[in-house]
Amino acid sequence: MPPEVALRKRQFSPSTAAVEKDSSTPLASPPPDASTNPASGTLFYIALATVAICATVLTLYFIPAQDSGAVGSRSNSEAFLPESYVLCSQEGLRSIYTVDPVNERAQCLVVRNAHFVDVRFLEEIQEKWAGAGPLNVRYLDAGAIVVPGLSDSHGHILEYGASLQIPLEGTVSVEETVKRIREYVLSEPDIRDNATKYVEGWGWDHTKWPSEKWPTAVDADPILSGRPVVLQSKDGHALWVSNAVLKVMEPIPGEVEGGVIMRDGSGKPTGIFLDNAQDLVIRPEPTYETLENRFKLASRNAHAVGLTSVHDAGFDPKSLDFFRRQAEEDKLAIRIYGMTYFDETKDYWGDQVVKIVGAGNGMLTARSVKIFADGALRSGGAALYEPYTDNPSTRGFMRISPEVLNDVIPRFLRDGWQVNVHAIGDRANGLVLDAFEAALQHANVSALRPRLEHAQILAQKDMARFGDLGVIASIQPTHAISDMWFGEARLGPERVKGLYAFRSILDHGARITLGSDFPVEDLNPLAGFYAAITRLSPEGTSPHGPSGWFPEQRMTREATLKGMTLDPAYASFSEDTLGSITPGKRADFVILSQDIMSIPARRILDTKVLATVIDGKPVYGHL
Repeated sequence: MPPEVALRKRQFSPSTAAVEKDSSTPLASPPPDASTNPASGTLFYIALATVAICATVLTLYFIPAQDSGAVGSRSNSEAFLPESYVLCSQEGLRSIYTVDPVNERAQCLVVRNAHFVDVRFLEEIQEKWAGAGPLNVRYLDAGAIVVPGLSDSHGHILEYGASLQIPLEGTVSVEETVKRIREYVLSEPDIRDNATKYVEGWGWDHTKWPSEKWPTAVDADPILSGRPVVLQSKDGHALWVSNAVLKVMEPIPGEVEGGVIMRDGSGKPTGIFLDNAQDLVIRPEPTYETLENRFKLASRNAHAVGLTSVHDAGFDPKSLDFFRRQAEEDKLAIRIYGMTYFDETKDYWGDQVVKIVGAGNGMLTARSVKIFADGALRSGGAALYEPYTDNPSTRGFMRISPEVLNDVIPRFLRDGWQVNVHAIGDRANGLVLDAFEAALQHANVSALRPRLEHAQILAQKDMARFGDLGVIASIQPTHAISDMWFGEARLGPERVKGLYAFRSILDHGARITLGSDFPVEDLNPLAGFYAAITRLSPEGTSPHGPSGWFPEQRMTREATLKGMTLDPAYASFSEDTLGSITPGKRADFVILSQDIMSIPARRILDTKVLATVIDGKPVYGHL
């Protein structure tokens, strides 16, 4: 099992206990000359009066060190983390990577009331906060570092929770896939004893099977005895269904615009539906309780790998209502920035749907729209300028016409929505950039922040357009190391040079933001960090050898960390409150067991998350 998969699938036990105030005097506000927000006049003059009466500076109280398992210093008496505390590197070190261009590394950070209020050397903190009262100081373990809370700029959190039901990723044949489904059915009595209940799984990948053969409905029937089975592909762009599902779908139309219904020689559907054709598949809607269970499991696993924020790339009406209700009930355990899906076959809704900004104490925002331009490279749906090298009969397809793109993009922008467009193929990317160029003339781009999701295959003529237009490239490094094994066969030796050309996009002045597209790829952001800087498989291999696949496209560690912290904050209009360890911002941070900014790349996937902190409180591990 690859290291990043092993890390993802271990058993997680995050801390969900409530955090109470420390019994000692809490950290007061700093004097008015501080770099942070000044204290109120009342508190300040009380502090001055206290100093005058005592004629001495109040002493800093240091908590004696203990073995905490995550951070080396804990109070003998406290059971919970106080509202105010100081977290420091080992003596003489600066192990806090702030991603703040003004102060890139620090020895200590100070948290008060869910925010960072200071970031500097311990001696400076002692001097500055001397009149504030006792401080709760904790120290990192040797070798550990702190980074800002990690964000995934493109994921599907409810789908990730669903994918854990029957995980099919890694199967090497149709037979192994069907075996996993059978084992699941036999292990679940309510499904085993009721042949009418739907069986749903996620993650099969026909490109890993012999001859890359597509499965058919017949493949599922011998063992599953006519049960309704719906299986999502790894890339999310194909559904494989059983004959029982095909029967309830009748009559099935001949064609679907922006999608494909695979058929046999006689014209009968085989059970594979691509892209827009997936909408034809009939399956039961999940209940609120089912969604809540999926979200709890997904959030817990996300915390365990250091994620504090997720840009969810596809709210539908049901998931939008679910997250709105979770925010109202103060149940969101991870920050969610939602992109609401626009169905190109339905009416425009940008002037009717109410945007959500900062609901649930800043945990939920949904002010963005998700539009699909084309399909996926893996399933042959990416829209290309020229035919596929391994299938010259097709150039892929657009899921939305250029005319509709050019109509709805400016309308959404005028109605105050951020526009995010999924584009994989070079033709799809070119057409989306054309639509953005037309819509953004004379616009304040920094107020709109349009995003192109994936930006996988780019023609040379389009490389510089991201930077020129101010379009954010939302890219997923782990896609690159998944697709590098078949990319050249699909695209040929020249066109493949524009596949996942991350460094070229950056060098042309573009803003990027990094994600994983989980559950398509690994949830663990360290897997993406490793992929971005090495372009190697977890085993250290690539089609181009140990230096990486197109090694000139490797990203630096600094750009990669920024792409997982400050860049996602900018891409979600939250750079003033999130994305770096900066005074005044919310105290979201992660403690890692190793210094991923300096250790050999091969060791990155062995790094453990020791604590994940949101608003100053641990949601995984402890301080």
